Amino acid sequence: MASNNNNSSGSSNKVNVPEAKKAMEDFKYEVANEIGVPLKKGYNGDLTSAQNGYVGGYMVKKMIEAQEKEMADKDGE
Repeated sequence: MASNNNNSSGSSNKVNVPEAKKAMEDFKYEVANEIGVPLKKGYNGDLTSAQNGYVGGYMVKKMIEAQEKEMADKDGE
């Protein structure tokens, strides 16, 4: 199966808003640092799938919290 992947890291994840690519990448490293996962630029094959999943899951949690706060602030206006 051929991949239509333009991401040089080999990841199949796609950024839906290309302008947000750098911000999402920075966010990933910020979250990894915050939770103590030694994520680094380049090869990270030494990390467990649990560590990688924790980074992704925590990113989603933080994004949902930010959206909920934004929605609550709009409702309070």
